[in-house]
Amino acid sequence: MKAYITADFLLHSPTARELYHETARELPIFDYHTHLPPDQIAGDHRFADLFEIWLAGDHYKWRAMRTNGVAERFCTGDATAREKFQAWAATVPATLRNPLHHWTHLELLRYFDIDVLLDESTADEVWERANERLASPGYSVRGLLERSNVAVVCTTDDPTDSLDHHRKIRDDGTLRTRVYPTFRPDKALAVDHPELFVPWLEKLCAISGNGCSTLQDFLDALEGRHAFFHENGCRLSDHGLSHCFGDACTTGEAARIYAAARDGKASTAPEQDAFAGFLMVFFGRLDARRGWVKQLHLGAQRNNNSRLFRALGPDTGFDSIGDWGQAGPLARYLDALDGTNELPKTILYNLNPSDNYAMAAMAGNFQDGTVAGKIQFGSGWWFLDQKEGMERQINALSNLGLLSRFVGMLTDSRSFLSYPRHEYFRRILCNLIGGEADRGELPCDIGMLSGLVRSVCFDNAAGYFGLSFR
Repeated sequence: MKAYITADFLLHSPTARELYHETARELPIFDYHTHLPPDQIAGDHRFADLFEIWLAGDHYKWRAMRTNGVAERFCTGDATAREKFQAWAATVPATLRNPLHHWTHLELLRYFDIDVLLDESTADEVWERANERLASPGYSVRGLLERSNVAVVCTTDDPTDSLDHHRKIRDDGTLRTRVYPTFRPDKALAVDHPELFVPWLEKLCAISGNGCSTLQDFLDALEGRHAFFHENGCRLSDHGLSHCFGDACTTGEAARIYAAARDGKASTAPEQDAFAGFLMVFFGRLDARRGWVKQLHLGAQRNNNSRLFRALGPDTGFDSIGDWGQAGPLARYLDALDGTNELPKTILYNLNPSDNYAMAAMAGNFQDGTVAGKIQFGSGWWFLDQKEGMERQINALSNLGLLSRFVGMLTDSRSFLSYPRHEYFRRILCNLIGGEADRGELPCDIGMLSGLVRSVCFDNAAGYFGLSFR
């Protein structure tokens, strides 16, 4: 059988191959948005087996397995690690044309030098070879980051996090990869769910030393945590929202909604929207004051299967693409901050591909010449971080903005084996650019084209975020 993941995988023209092999392939990775656990980095965790590092917690794989008729006990249930891996191996042949098929075999090849196709018949061989490699030197968490040539990792952290693990990583000083926190205050907006908001607020009160009796106390506590994160190297915030909140309520109204939520009374949907709008402007101003980059992840419709959400909890594979109107509220939000010259550098990520052109066009409305690419149309995210999704995002950005100022790919992953997704993106980018050059649609000037590739794959991110790296 012809080899699958070859050196020229996804590279379909001479210039595409030259751009990838001579420019993109060896560039370090600047992974500015991840969900990697900082405790595992601090403790240089070693994984017991291929299941722990590759399948545990992976809702992408769980969705595929369920669709393939695999019982829940082999996804999140009480089956053994080996049984769950076997169920995944049996599912892999059914993932043809799903990006999981590409990612699976890229990861097996890059980390374990395994170039067989994974299925039921090869599962024993893959399990044994991968586990043997995981037990060898250089396959702890830190070894994997260095093996992947990762210069920067930004984790995703709640304002109530102590950041002890980040300080341990920094103070240790032996890890070549630089690890930074990201400020993710989503729970501060949850006044419509006091069963979530009140316990979180208690954590905020405890760690800030502020009783948060009033709205101003609450804002002071959040500002204090923002300052604490800054002192510990943070330069990014992040918000995971169904849609942007474009209409803020008054301070007096926010105080009333906050007091009710603090006492356990749920806000109405309009009240929650208005309170969230108020807080989002507050967070935007904090980011602008400290020179941070704000990330807006927009469009996820979460926990759609109520029966399985009750049984399994969140982040288990029952989220999907939402269908909210994004452009109007987003424009009002960005304009509220820009109107007082307090709009920070911002990255816009959409989950619904129908919003690609709206997001790319919106970014152009708020470029002000102070920073190259100040407002970014972010890379294909979640359901869109696959070949077609990446190509469509690159094309929309290219048509309505400047691809040359794009800060490039991120993993958005909880797995230390996800770094071939950067390789995947780089191959797709080089194939698009190289193919157009070979067709005469771009100048076939290899110096110009390689400069574009280098900028998108690493240099733009290295300059944009204000984070030091090795």
